[in-house]
Parts: sequence; structure tokens; C-alpha cells
Amino acid sequence: MCLSRRFLFALLSSCFALPLFAQETLPANVESLLKKANLPKSALSLVITPSRQNGYVFNLQGDKAVSPASTMKLVSSFIALDELGPNFRWKTQIYADMPLTGIKHGTYTGKLYLKGGGDPNLTWDKLSLLLRNLRQQGVRDLQGDIVLDRNYFQPTRPELNVTPFDENPDAYYNVIPDALLIHSNISAIAINSDSNTIESKLLTPMDRVSIKNQMTRNNAPCNEWKNTWVAPQTSINPQAQIEISLSGAFPKNCQTTVYLNLVERNAYIGSVIRALWAELGGSWQGQIQDGGTPANAVLIAQRESETLADTLRIINKFSDNAMSRILFLTLGAESPVGKNFADSSQTANAVIRAWLAKNGISDTGLQIENGSGLSRTDKISANQLSSILRVAANSNWYPEFASSLPIVGIDGSMRNRLKSSAAEARARIKTGTLKNVVAVAGYVRDQQQNDWIVVGIINSDEAGISRARPVLDEVINWVANDRP
Repeated sequence: MCLSRRFLFALLSSCFALPLFAQETLPANVESLLKKANLPKSALSLVITPSRQNGYVFNLQGDKAVSPASTMKLVSSFIALDELGPNFRWKTQIYADMPLTGIKHGTYTGKLYLKGGGDPNLTWDKLSLLLRNLRQQGVRDLQGDIVLDRNYFQPTRPELNVTPFDENPDAYYNVIPDALLIHSNISAIAINSDSNTIESKLLTPMDRVSIKNQMTRNNAPCNEWKNTWVAPQTSINPQAQIEISLSGAFPKNCQTTVYLNLVERNAYIGSVIRALWAELGGSWQGQIQDGGTPANAVLIAQRESETLADTLRIINKFSDNAMSRILFLTLGAESPVGKNFADSSQTANAVIRAWLAKNGISDTGLQIENGSGLSRTDKISANQLSSILRVAANSNWYPEFASSLPIVGIDGSMRNRLKSSAAEARARIKTGTLKNVVAVAGYVRDQQQNDWIVVGIINSDEAGISRARPVLDEVINWVANDRP
């Protein structure tokens, strides 16, 4: 029996077209986990859509502006990739008052200008290579000041007089970046104890630093050392000598290394430079000061960062807040509209909104404070985030962008999640966690090799990691198991 053309067309359309109305009924397992966690359905924003075309298979509160936590990094990272290109590099430069060919006996008496270009990953060993370049040009003794030029971003010292985000202002994730952020301003301290003593040792190469260890021993298990940890205190005298005081208690027969943002930024840079320059066989008699690079200064050394594509793999896989904030500010610093705004953050916001408009994505309800998601004011809808992910999936830079996302069960912030599930190695997911916020966003491949965009965000006073994370993990697993 032959089918009519109209019937055949309708049958084929039903097989290949997306549903006109997106599903809003949660899968049974997800519904059950929500109830078990005592989380209301209203706390969940969930959007599932094909990665290469428009249309939804699931849309629950997709237009509601919610706090995204670190999934906001996807916004700043892909738009930066699209605006700046994967080969973009940041530059750090050293300028001098005069050409080095004029110095005598290896002694330089003028000022040096260390000009920051926003390198997100300018570690102390990379700074050492830059200084080595100077040393190889015959400079041994520095008798002038070193001027720190942070004018690539405005304001130049954004960390000054800022209210702490939480009770851990010395933690790495809370570092507020500037255009010349050396080793994220982090001091590494190794702590070792036996049954009688506690030893502490500074691992970061820094000069004129002493550690005053007043810690006491206790009998707690090693993995509970943070329970009795007290934030160190730091003092700097007029001679730029730094003292770090350790107090609190530490378990017997244990060891750890802490990485802390302790020292005032200029004092930290001065201390690191003195130590590195001495290691290179040089001496320095001057001081650190803030300022700018004169127009007639001579470029004598330069270091370029890793590419933007390489940097994104650190930012997104490990959810690096400081590096993400630098990327956001770079959008502002590199934009020609920067002259219209008072600071780089405002310019970056304008660049992002212009990009959204260019790609037909509404910015209604969008709020971006610093591009990292470490914010109490950030807002974005699941639909807006999924629309950005769709533009990324169809862009020339999709391979570079996708390779920056954590692979479920394999690496980054997803390395220990959904192991031995249908989603393992088949999903690339950016995670997000704040107090009262747990989120996931990225790409999931099902068993039929179809790629889906998944954005799930839970905002609730009860949204602790242990409660909310299983819900979102089950969503990812549900998609990977062909459920859409």
C-alpha cells in the first residue's frame, strides 16, 4: 500500500525536526534527587539544546537571570577568543633611561621600567628569564630605582581598599589582578612537623623575608590541619624587610604547603626581583616605585606570554579566577572604545554587550562584575549562556574553546565526577560553585554521536555542593544516555 506524499512528509518531519515545544518535565531520577536534596524545582534553571542548530529539547526557567558562579568564565573566555584570536599574547617589557651600550663596568645608574602587559601567568621563573635577558646584555649592578608600570589596566591598583569577598582574603582564588601580577602575588610556605618541632620554610624566591613561627602542635589527623589554621600576619619595616608571623596549631608528624596572598604587592615584587637578580650574580641598590614609562625610554627586554588558546586551558579546566579576571580586563584594554570609559572593567562590559548584540543574543538581565564568576552580583540566564555556547560550537575557534573545558571523569574540575558513567570522556563541562550556587555548562555527546549543549544552574539557600551536585551530574548522565 502506498503512502500519500502529505503523510510521508509529515512522518519524515516528525522524525527529524525538533519538538515545537520544549520539554519541561524533569527526568524521574533528576526529580528524585531534587526531592532528596530538599531543593525546590523552582531553584533549577535547565536548558538542553542541540549544539549546532536552534531549538530546545528541554527548557526550564531558561530566561530567568540567575547567579552562574564560575560558568560565567565561559562568557569572558569565548568572547575574548573570538575578539582577540587564539594567537593573542600578552607582553611584559623592561625599559631603560638609556641604551645599555653606554654602561661601564656592568653598572647601570638610571631607572628601569618594568611595564606590565597583563600576562595572566607571569610566574617568578618567567620573570627570572626576563631578568636573565638583561643580565646577558652586560648589566650586573643596578643603582637606580625600578618603576612598576601598570597602566595597561585602569585603575592600576584595583586591589587597594577593596572589601574582602569572603573570610579568606589571603587565598589564591581571591587574588585581585593588575597589569603586572607577578606569580599571582603568592608566597609558598612549607610546614613540616614531627613529635617535637614544627619547621616552616619559604619556597618562593624572596629576599629580606623572615618567618616568625609561633605555631603549636596538636594530635589532630593530618587532613584536619586547616581546622586550627590561623591566617598569618605580615609586617614590613622601612628597610623593606618582610616578616611573616605564623600562629595557630598544626598536627604532629604532618606536612603541607600553603600558597597565600600575604605581602603588599610592591614589596612582594621588590623582594622577588632582589632574590632573582642575586641568583643571576647581580646586585641592586635601588627601590620599587609606582609610575609610568617615559615616551623616550629604550626597550631593552621583552617576554611574550603563552597564547590565549593555551591560557584558556588553564582558566577553564582549573577555574582560575585571577587569570579569568585578567582576560576580562584585557578585553577592555585592547578595545578601541576604551577611551569612552573610566576603567577597563567598564570597557570590557561594553565589548561583551556589543558582541552579544552582533550575534543576536539579548543582554537583558545580564550583569558581569569581573568575568570570573566570583561575584555576588553576576547574573545571566541559562538561555543566554547556551546561546553563547552555540555560537562557539559553530565558530572557527570551537576546537580551541572546547579543548579548554574540563573532560568529565578525565581532567580539570570534572576529573573525579561521573567516572564509569555514560558521560565519562563524552562531555566537556565547566563547573561553578559559590555559596548557594552550583552550576554546570558545556557540551555532552550522546550514544548516537549527537552533541548537545547543557546548562544547569541551581540557586538556593540550600544549594550546597553535596546536595546540588548529584542533581546536575544526573542531568549530564541523562543526556549522555540518549534521553533527550
